[in-house]
Parts: sequence; structure tokens; C-alpha cells
Amino acid sequence: MATAKDRAVLQSLFHPNAPFGGISTEEEGEPQMVPEEEGAFDPELLRQATALETEGVAAAETGDLDGALKKFDQAVQLLPERASAYNNRAQALRLKGDVASALKDLEAALMLSQGAGRVACQSFVQRGLIRHLQGHPEEGRRDFEQAARLGSLFARQQLVLMNPYAALCNQMLAQVMKELSSPRGQEEE
Repeated sequence: MATAKDRAVLQSLFHPNAPFGGISTEEEGEPQMVPEEEGAFDPELLRQATALETEGVAAAETGDLDGALKKFDQAVQLLPERASAYNNRAQALRLKGDVASALKDLEAALMLSQGAGRVACQSFVQRGLIRHLQGHPEEGRRDFEQAARLGSLFARQQLVLMNPYAALCNQMLAQVMKELSSPRGQEEE
């Protein structure tokens, strides 16, 4: 049976551009939920809000961002204390180009989720991407760090990409692996 160290070595061989031990073959862990997140709501209102969000996501996936926003707005009106609809609406707003409103919704989602759980993880990733694209890489990095702590593999990968030393080490490791895979002595035979 291979140890964690053995798996890390194999990963570095198969993925030389990744940081040593940085690619996991396991699924991303499910972030911890805020204990009262779903249980604090009336079950019927929660079912309705969840259905509206599901319809909103489906609309967004077909390109109907206006329809998606209407569904997310309804979900927010139905349960304004629930973080999920704010996070989903932020995504649709961002896709429409309304970054300022998206950031407001992400702030609401993070406040309501108390910075913990799946919704907070997704909100930190979204806000990190926006901040990075707006030319605020340090703020984006802090958001990715929070998301990574909550279990986001994507955020961890972004942190590696943002680290110039990791990129240099990856380049050097790739060069060494390339040299090891094609020994000079074999060409003379």
C-alpha cells in the first residue's frame, strides 16, 4: 500500500508543473456547515427558496441571466437571512457585468454564513476572483486563503499560481524531470 509520501512523489512525476504534493487524487473535502444554517429556517420556506435557487441556476446555465436574477431575487425576498441566494445572485450579477452589486451580495453572503460553510467557501472564491481581476491581488489572495481553509481545491490552486517562488520551483522540477527522463548516454548507442 502506498503511503501519502509515495503518492506525493508519484503526483510530482505525473504532474511536473504542479507543486510537490500539491495535486490530490482525492475529492475536495466538504466544508463544515454552519450548525444552524439550514435548521434555523421554516422547512416550507426553505424548500421554496431552494427551488427558486435551483430554477435560477438552471436559467443562468442556459444564458438567461435576467430570469436567473428574478429567481434569486425571489429567493432573497423569501428568506433574506439565508446566505445561499446572495451567493448565487452575486454570480449572475458578475456575469452581467454588475461587479459592484455582486460584491455587495458576496459581503451579505459572508456575513450571513459567518464566514463558515460551503456558501462562505464559494463566496470567498468569487470575491477573490473579482478582487484579483480588479487589480487587487493581495486582497484576492486573502480571500483564496480563506476559501482554501474551508476546503476549496480551486482556491488552493490559485494560491499556488499566485506564488512566484512556487512557479520557479515547479519550473526547476520540470526541467530536472525532463533531464532524468531522457538520459544522454542512450543517444550514442
